Amino acid sequence: MGRHRGFFVFDIMFLDELDIFVQAGRGGSGCVSFRREKYVAFGGPNGGDGGDGGSVYLVVKPEYNTLLPLRNRRQYRAGRGQHGRGSDMTGARGEDLTLEAPPGTIVRDRDTGAILGDLTKPGDRVTAAQGGRGGKGNRHFASATMRAPKFAQPGEPGEERWLRLELKMLADVGLVGFPNAGKSTLISRLSAARPKVADYPFTTLIPNLGVIEAAPFKTFVAADIPGIIEGAHEGAGLGLRFLKHIERTSVLLMLIDPTDPERNAWDAYHALRTELRSFSRRLSEKETMVAFTKADAWSESDQSMGRLTALLDREGAPWRVISAVRGDNLKDLAYDLYQLVADVKKRRPADEPDQPADDAETAEPAAGPRDPLDEL
Repeated sequence: MGRHRGFFVFDIMFLDELDIFVQAGRGGSGCVSFRREKYVAFGGPNGGDGGDGGSVYLVVKPEYNTLLPLRNRRQYRAGRGQHGRGSDMTGARGEDLTLEAPPGTIVRDRDTGAILGDLTKPGDRVTAAQGGRGGKGNRHFASATMRAPKFAQPGEPGEERWLRLELKMLADVGLVGFPNAGKSTLISRLSAARPKVADYPFTTLIPNLGVIEAAPFKTFVAADIPGIIEGAHEGAGLGLRFLKHIERTSVLLMLIDPTDPERNAWDAYHALRTELRSFSRRLSEKETMVAFTKADAWSESDQSMGRLTALLDREGAPWRVISAVRGDNLKDLAYDLYQLVADVKKRRPADEPDQPADDAETAEPAAGPRDPLDEL
């Protein structure tokens, strides 16, 4: 991040929302043509059909993790179909246009908000705009009463629309916590990800993905998002923009720093739960593990931490005490998270789709699951 004329300029290497215009190709027109044949009026019709227009598709590019490659152009057009020709020759089909997007991209019609498709895994394909149909040549319109039709069908226009592409990164575990809770340090210790780590708030400005190996051949993907602050679900801080990236995760790892001078452990947990629940019903229903960070910086837990761990034990919610700097309990944490992710996936029905979050799900939830903190 840097300054430019008094404004903050954020890293543009990550882009998770983009509007583009797509236009499919128009179909070619049918041909009016007659062959030369003795004793046949006008030689008989032999006009060929026009070719279909090309379509616009979006497919998954596994190597991508941002929409940035599509940013250089705002309008994309497929090829138009060629017109039909004489001698019953059909025009060539227009060339299709295939755009590549990262896994986790939701494709919406910008004007209606309708979801056209959800690109989650290699091989997924969404038809963004269907090519127009080619017109029929005059040979199709010959009949006993009309042996020499002097007309043909024009080609149909292709679909065109504005698309809104929304990227929701795919990960198994989502790391959430207040700024400086130690999320970036943790993911840098457990994976090859190298997010920015510093002793001031909001060092993480974009989501970071890391592959964590819990044991040989047992891995999972974790996502580190910018720190949440109170009021994030209403737009405060960076949380509102990036909370959506953990909506698809199986498990949430909530990092709480007992040394935080602004809030104790109990208040931090309550505030984080409130922000998650206010942002999305889906987030509030996820399996959650709590990690008390920076064990190297404190010697004994305060009363609020003891009160919180007692509540977690009563509810059967897992919690761990770790130090990312010193390496305390990191291997155990990674393995416990792997097992928790595996259990959640096992309980999920095999045919349950990895559905995108609709507007109704990101709005204020109705009756969500009971939060034990609300009763205390």
